[in-house]
Amino acid sequence: MSLPSPCVNVCRMHAATGWCEGCARTIEEIAAWGRLPDEAKLRVWRLLPERRLRLRALLDAAAPPVPASPPKGPAS
Repeated sequence: MSLPSPCVNVCRMHAATGWCEGCARTIEEIAAWGRLPDEAKLRVWRLLPERRLRLRALLDAAAPPVPASPPKGPAS
């Protein structure tokens, strides 16, 4: 049995962590995935939940603030 790839087709590397913002793997893990034995794939899969939490926190902290209400246009 071969473990599936965790890829979610959001392929953008986070500069500070080196993890993909979609699947949370490193570029080395992504490149080697097809050659990895299932045991190694499972080790990567086990790392992903914590990485995703850390990535989400970093991405949320970097996001611009959301305004409380929409901007008002010119008065009619």
